[in-house]
Amino acid sequence: MTRGILDTSTLILLGRLQDTDTLPDEPQITTVTLAELSVGPLVATTDEERVARQAHLQQAEADFDPLPFDTPAARTFGRVAVGLRKVGRKPAARSYDAMIAAIAMSTDLPIHTCNPRDFFDIQGLIVIAVPHPDH
Repeated sequence: MTRGILDTSTLILLGRLQDTDTLPDEPQITTVTLAELSVGPLVATTDEERVARQAHLQQAEADFDPLPFDTPAARTFGRVAVGLRKVGRKPAARSYDAMIAAIAMSTDLPIHTCNPRDFFDIQGLIVIAVPHPDH
């Protein structure tokens, strides 16, 4: 049985994925993903979009016990941020992804993502590309 972390984009696309062979048997999410999802309903521009995003957030809260951004993740985040700076990427621009990566690295779990480029150049992170349903 494999464990792995679904990043936010993969969690959002989960119901639309055609090829699920690259998903972990025991999927996890992080508190950072819940934070990202909680923004969605607040920035929605229509009532229909707001309702859909709120439902998605509530489903994620019901389905998962998220991994926290705890002290080991915070310390790992420092290494992730420095590594990104060294290759010319701005960690602040991708701070949610860097925090999710730090949680994955501090728990020795891979990231399963439909957007592997979001995690490019993060040394020590295992990234498993999940086929995007729109590509």
